[in-house]
Amino acid sequence: MVEEVSIREAYGKTLLELGMENQDIVALDADLSRSTMTRFFAREFPERFFECGIAEQNMIGIAAGMAAAGKIPFASTFAVFVPGRCFDQVRMSIAQPGLSVKLVTTHGGLSVGEDGTSHQSIEDLSLICSLPGFSVIVPADAIETTEAVKAAAATLGPFYIRLCRPKLPLVYSEDYQFKLGKAAMMRQGGDATIIAIGLMVKAALEAARNLEREGIYCRVLNMSTLKPIDEAAIIQAAAETGAIVTAEEHLEHGGLGSLVAQVVAKNRPVPMEFIAIKDTYAKSGKPSELLERYGLTDKDIERGVKSALKRKR
Repeated sequence: MVEEVSIREAYGKTLLELGMENQDIVALDADLSRSTMTRFFAREFPERFFECGIAEQNMIGIAAGMAAAGKIPFASTFAVFVPGRCFDQVRMSIAQPGLSVKLVTTHGGLSVGEDGTSHQSIEDLSLICSLPGFSVIVPADAIETTEAVKAAAATLGPFYIRLCRPKLPLVYSEDYQFKLGKAAMMRQGGDATIIAIGLMVKAALEAARNLEREGIYCRVLNMSTLKPIDEAAIIQAAAETGAIVTAEEHLEHGGLGSLVAQVVAKNRPVPMEFIAIKDTYAKSGKPSELLERYGLTDKDIERGVKSALKRKR
């Protein structure tokens, strides 16, 4: 059985570890520390933890002020609230002055399940990627989450790290080294490339294994850094495999698919398919049911690959 680990808990424990190493690291939360797992930091360093209440806009302003004063603030809440509820504050107080605020949000995508439409953040990547200067990361498992959080703490500038609610199967070993702005080759293949982020990386690997049984060999790239995106890896994939399928737990517009398509269109046009939420808001339901209903499974990726291959040939 594949081990599943909470990426939210990986974040919380990594933040605690970083706090022990660097006294300039502070944490802020908006009344959700038990869910975002900043509670580990709060318990150990109450004097460096700031509970802002249900006031996300205010939290962003406080975090920006702390960054301007030389601290390294990690501000957390649900992805539906940041950047959704306080986009203007993120834009004005963090992006425009280029302050080193690290926004780590949880409950991204529709896999929040029974929490329903109001808590399903499916537009956040398009919003945050529109802001100049931000580094944007969507980890694929707990191991990558740990490495991405460490990279954010060590790198100057604003970050947005998007985590999901469910536990995820591990796709990496403990020796994995995250590199900001670099895609990770998860599987070799020459017929088509599947580029995925977040929980869709595991689905992409399953799809590639299933397709191999039919004689279709897919390269799988984990594009965990959406910004700055690894253009070289995308161009190489287009040139060497001739077809690309993107897979993301986000609206089709403005996320991974849009960013990859821009690179492909400019540099090496090839047939593409986009596995994403179409122009709709999702209903309430169990995460697995929602992923199936809205076309975010390994079977959907397989169909996308076959469709792209028809046009390639």
